[in-house]
Amino acid sequence: MAKNIQSLERAAAMLRLLAGGERRLGLSEVASSLGLAKGTAHGILRTLQAEGFVEQDPASGRYQLGAELLRLGSTYLDVHELRARALVWTDDLARSSGESVYLGVLHQQGVLIVHHVFRPDDSRQVLEVGAMQPLHSSALGKVLSAYDPVAHNEVVENERKSFTPHTVTDAVDFEAVLDLTRARGWAADVEETWDGVASIAAPIHDRRRMPVGAVGVTGAVERIREDGALRTDLVAAVRDCARAVSRDLGASRF
Repeated sequence: MAKNIQSLERAAAMLRLLAGGERRLGLSEVASSLGLAKGTAHGILRTLQAEGFVEQDPASGRYQLGAELLRLGSTYLDVHELRARALVWTDDLARSSGESVYLGVLHQQGVLIVHHVFRPDDSRQVLEVGAMQPLHSSALGKVLSAYDPVAHNEVVENERKSFTPHTVTDAVDFEAVLDLTRARGWAADVEETWDGVASIAAPIHDRRRMPVGAVGVTGAVERIREDGALRTDLVAAVRDCARAVSRDLGASRF
């Protein structure tokens, strides 16, 4: 029988210890509680901190659970509840907009499509559940990057590939795009990821006011825009859908 890896056992014990109390713990408290040398405890804490599983208060130096661990713990529930709550609203959005509707969540360094409603016409379409979209150029990705700190870190710390001449890759320009997204509450992608394709997306929040996903419509540029501008009725419909799903997830009105 294979032996357990001691360092992983110690890290798991450390996370359980931090999860068990209501206050932050100092290095000495963590080490003594687990019977570890301070140097050993400090090395594990530093590693967990680097991965986002533990956070250190800059003023006191004490440790607590990090946002990434909390995210991992709720991801399964969030994604399945999100998809279940969104079914009716995304169907309605596809029907009213006449366009394809996508529901996406943050996954690693991109947007994972967890639900896809076909455009309600007789055209041949391919189901894209499980497909990935880029954070920096897609409307879904911009929304997540604007509202989710983890997504923001991913997109600013990694290379932003240029897919078309319209893709925004410069760091300063991209931050301006995110500022605009937060200011108006939605994001757009007009031929930034695929030539001839445009999208509009808005954020979905849960009962904790955490951004758990994004919903958007995607279609040909000539249908998403009118007289050179994004259709205001589509923007309103996408935002209404996002609000409806958020309310069903327990978010307060916003």
